[in-house]
Amino acid sequence: MRYGHFDDEAREYVITTPHTPYPWINYLGSEEFFSLLSHTGGGYSFYRDAKMRRLTRYRYNNIPTDEGGRYFYVNDGGDVWTPGWVPVKADLDHFEARHGLGYSRITGERGGLRVDTLFFVPLGETAEVQHVTLTNTTDAPKTVSLFSFVEFCLWNAQDDQTNYQRNLSLAEVEVEQDGPSGSAIYHKTEYRERRDHYAVYGVNTRADGFDTDRDTFVGPWNGLGEAAVPRAGKATGSIASGWYPIGSHQVDVTLAPGESRALTYVLGYVENPQDEKWAPADEAAGVRALQVVNKERAHALLSRFATTEQTLAAFEALRTHWTGLLSTYSVTSTDEKLDRMVNIWNQYQCMVTFNMSRSASYFETGIGRGMGFRDSNQDLLGFVHLVPERARERIIDIASTQFPDGSAYHQYQPLTKRGNNDIGSGFNDDPLWLILGVAAYIKETGDAAILDELVPFDNEPGSEVPLFEHLTRSFDFTVDNQGPHGLPLIGRADWNDCLNLNCFSTEPGESFQTTENQAGGVAESVFIAAMFVHIGPEYAELAERRGLPEVAAAAREQIERMRTAVLEHGWDGEWFLRAYDFYGNPVGTDAQPEGKIWIEPQGFAVMAGIGVDPEDPANPDSPAVRALDSTREHLATPHGMVLQSPAYTSYQIELGEVSTYPPGYKENGGIFCHNNPWVIIGETVVGRGERAFDYYRRITPAYREEISDVHRLEPYVYAQMIAGKEAVRHGEAKNSWLTGTAAWNFVAVSQYLLGVRPEHDGLVVDPQIGPDVPSYTVTRVARGARYEITVTNSGAPGARGRLVVDGRAVDGRTVPYAPAGTTVRVEVTV
Repeated sequence: MRYGHFDDEAREYVITTPHTPYPWINYLGSEEFFSLLSHTGGGYSFYRDAKMRRLTRYRYNNIPTDEGGRYFYVNDGGDVWTPGWVPVKADLDHFEARHGLGYSRITGERGGLRVDTLFFVPLGETAEVQHVTLTNTTDAPKTVSLFSFVEFCLWNAQDDQTNYQRNLSLAEVEVEQDGPSGSAIYHKTEYRERRDHYAVYGVNTRADGFDTDRDTFVGPWNGLGEAAVPRAGKATGSIASGWYPIGSHQVDVTLAPGESRALTYVLGYVENPQDEKWAPADEAAGVRALQVVNKERAHALLSRFATTEQTLAAFEALRTHWTGLLSTYSVTSTDEKLDRMVNIWNQYQCMVTFNMSRSASYFETGIGRGMGFRDSNQDLLGFVHLVPERARERIIDIASTQFPDGSAYHQYQPLTKRGNNDIGSGFNDDPLWLILGVAAYIKETGDAAILDELVPFDNEPGSEVPLFEHLTRSFDFTVDNQGPHGLPLIGRADWNDCLNLNCFSTEPGESFQTTENQAGGVAESVFIAAMFVHIGPEYAELAERRGLPEVAAAAREQIERMRTAVLEHGWDGEWFLRAYDFYGNPVGTDAQPEGKIWIEPQGFAVMAGIGVDPEDPANPDSPAVRALDSTREHLATPHGMVLQSPAYTSYQIELGEVSTYPPGYKENGGIFCHNNPWVIIGETVVGRGERAFDYYRRITPAYREEISDVHRLEPYVYAQMIAGKEAVRHGEAKNSWLTGTAAWNFVAVSQYLLGVRPEHDGLVVDPQIGPDVPSYTVTRVARGARYEITVTNSGAPGARGRLVVDGRAVDGRTVPYAPAGTTVRVEVTV
């Protein structure tokens, strides 16, 4: 069943009931200030770093799942309700939540009052705006009281949830009832000592009351749904001192029949220079020196949203911004689900993963992980065409966490941009992803000058070398760290963090990823080998174009050596092995009763061209086709392809965490959606577009909307994992939004199924989507030129397109880059 519907024209998903199977969320913000917002108003906000600069609290593992966020309570003559349904849960006459691109709108109606709240983070601001419109839908006057609510976090989200003996004596606030733009509450915990930042929560009118103490607002033994102040209909003026600080404004509103009134609330983050932290002392008024926050910047922020006209103008600027971003790549076809995913939701999710990496979602708390080295390089593949200048900045940030030997910190913190020592390095696939990310950026932009950018190692001043040298260290790391079969050593893990071949953990609570109990230099990864063969040529091509033919030739020799090693030592007869373990035994072999075949090397090896017959890519006897056929036989399900099969039913100490999950979940036989696109791309390599498009639809959320009661998570964004065929609840998704699936499936659909991808000298146009999409038009902006590519598609197996460019037939499938500002029309017949 469905719980809403897509509004493609508005670029929104419309949720028509609060009773979704799980909280369905959206992300606000795309620069420095971010908010997570569920369809009922749950979630939290932070500035840049979800751990170190958390503005509002959120409690994971809560009951109910999603309670705690930004709420508005209505007291209508003693009838108390919340427009987002939660937390009061009074029945609503009407409910609707619209999640759009960087904004959400939640509307609730009860007893003749409609409350519509627009949430968004304006461009260039470090604040969340909440624009509330109250409308009297009756034929009689109506007077109501509106109570806002946010609960402040004491900045460090981890410390806030653990260090109660200190924190429960720490909180401080200031209240300003008659500010220049209305009333405002200031959260200034620790501002007196080590911090130069504070939070402000203001409303653009003089409030009729306020509360800043949570216990007073909620009342003893109550939950948020029974909050005492809204039920009493009168704010108390409480001041938080220690204990739990909140921001709540009471605004009384009288509406004539049919009348509306709009209010704008702003939740903002403000920093002051050290020498401007405090307002000037007013000894005559009894104000102690250095105790009153300098509110000048907060006043300026609030003044920019003092009127409805200002607020709506900022909202329109945000919508215009997204229209511009999404004009870079779009498709028009007869498949509306394909169009909405490519044109709207997949690219939108790619931007969210760019901002968040894997740090802050409803499944990632924002305190345990920073930005991932491998994650962010892969995410870059999905957003580089949207914001190439920010992709350039991200590349420099990532490369700066690399070590001189080519390895790298596995994660870094977004606030400091320094490596995370708690996790460290040793994930041996990390270095190669940097080459892939840089190559994608240069193909998109033509900015080869980035290779000359001086970038440090481990952010150490004085260690700077050209970025190209970082790529050389990445390439050489794999060359220099190989095992007995000439395959790359896996280290702590490769892309699959849960395949821990050197851990041998028997200690409860011990980290599988960071513990190495038996280092041996034997455990090898066939997956990293396939990566090397696929990504290594990108390095060789960059070297060639840099005027280093000897470097390029030496690199290609190493790549061919690895290709041979995979075919000799990584082939099991019907599919590619996954690895060799600490003892030199194969992993992912038909000889084992469980974990016989793993998905990662099947997809990546074929992407790399390993085992592909160059004369007949669809040759059924070639290793590539046999591996893909085995994948279909053993791994494919109606909900996507599982990671390995059969799943492990007991703990395999030599394999690590992968065997700790119940069969069918996560890396143990779950549908780990991130790796499905590698098989999709592999199928296009051998000319089987119909099968590739079939796989694409199995995991793509818009095609799963009708089974939302099974899928459970949002039908507009990808999930990391869908429960596999051996799970108790096959088809149920977990961990939505922050997944490499977003970038890789956009690469799969835009560059391989629809077949338009940037290379160094032009756009390659090579559709492989099968017969279900007989015609379509792709509009692609590349290096300032606009390409209108119309495809007439027979869908015949193995057929490749014939190109006519601006009326002239051309050989091959590459359309050279045109001057910026021009339009190129391409007709493709498949």
